[in-house]
Amino acid sequence: MAGHIQDRWFRTETGPDGKSRKVKTDRHGVGLRYRARYVGPDGTEKSKSFPDGKKRLAEKWLSAIETDMTRGQYTDPNSVRITFRQYAEKWLDSKTSSPMTRKELGRRLRLHVYPVLGSRPIGTFRPEHIRELLAVLEAKPGVSASYARNIFADVQSVLSAAVDDSLLSRNPCGSRTVRRPKPDSHPVIPWEPARVLAVRAALLERYQAMVDVGAGCGLRQGEVFGLAEDALSSDGRTLHVVRQVKHVEGHPVFDLPKGGKKRDVPLPDSVAGALRAHMDACKPVEIRLPWRVPEGPKVSARLVFTAEQGGIVWRSNFNAKEWKPALAAAGLLPAAGENNRYESAREHGMHALRHFYASALLDAGENIKAVSEYMGHADPGLTLRVYAHLMPDSRERARRAIDTVFQRLSREDHGPQTAQ
Repeated sequence: MAGHIQDRWFRTETGPDGKSRKVKTDRHGVGLRYRARYVGPDGTEKSKSFPDGKKRLAEKWLSAIETDMTRGQYTDPNSVRITFRQYAEKWLDSKTSSPMTRKELGRRLRLHVYPVLGSRPIGTFRPEHIRELLAVLEAKPGVSASYARNIFADVQSVLSAAVDDSLLSRNPCGSRTVRRPKPDSHPVIPWEPARVLAVRAALLERYQAMVDVGAGCGLRQGEVFGLAEDALSSDGRTLHVVRQVKHVEGHPVFDLPKGGKKRDVPLPDSVAGALRAHMDACKPVEIRLPWRVPEGPKVSARLVFTAEQGGIVWRSNFNAKEWKPALAAAGLLPAAGENNRYESAREHGMHALRHFYASALLDAGENIKAVSEYMGHADPGLTLRVYAHLMPDSRERARRAIDTVFQRLSREDHGPQTAQ
């Protein structure tokens, strides 16, 4: 049996005759008599008290604890005192992801999860509670399937940590009766080359090479804004993607590219020429920003793309005052309304240039692993899920491959009759 049972009403003493005997303690007859104690997996002592006449019940409780430990199903009794919100906020504080990621994760939990599950003790979670959350999310206006998947992943991560901390025996998000929200079925439709050129031509000259870099090297918007003159390799054949400009609580900072992954991207001659021409016309400017967080150490980089005033290109200003007017000029958006505001254009953001880049590589026969590496995706599986429908039809290649083999065999007089 794990641990032992303490009798708080009696203690054992050795009498004058050398024999052991029970002596009443000061607590005799007061409060719960038996305290079952054991040391948990985390090295701390746990206990539970039982009344007089219930020693057998205390033994059964300890025996059940020992069985759970053996089966790997042990949960800390304190888990019924810790709510999901308390545990999630502590978990969030310990995450090593970027401040922006933690902020967005905390926002999703605060807006969509805590109102439903926040007060529930962490050790009481069952699949039915996750199904309840998913039903609420499905009925909630403005929560897309993709966004619901992110919220579900957040909850799953919190509860996985609770399992690791022995506060929960298993993660209910993995139950067979819990259905992860399906992603939105909106396949990427890449721009045609003429559309890319039309948007480029509608931008101010100092911003036109951004389109070359986005469509020709697949950089994200923040990576374009963070591109420095030392990103071009000495031989002009490679672009080093090593930083981005991002905003943390409204403050611009330098940071590693998304996912903390630096990468090298093949630099086409056409893009290299456009960059050199741009840097001749608009000299790189040394910009000094904090690293990762507003209070981080200041670092410098000679940025290729800067605003007309000489500072960084602010995402909000660029999107509203440069990118959307260019989309309208290219026929992708209606003209601005009376308030000089444009419609939302999420599908036509600068990310559309990355889609164009991926589609061009896949159409040329580049393998999915290389495309994933050049785009800085977490793994080729992500690239495949997003762009599989753009990959060239392999059926004709399969026919040609088999015909070639059979024709060669036929010439050697070993092939099947149908190949002759």
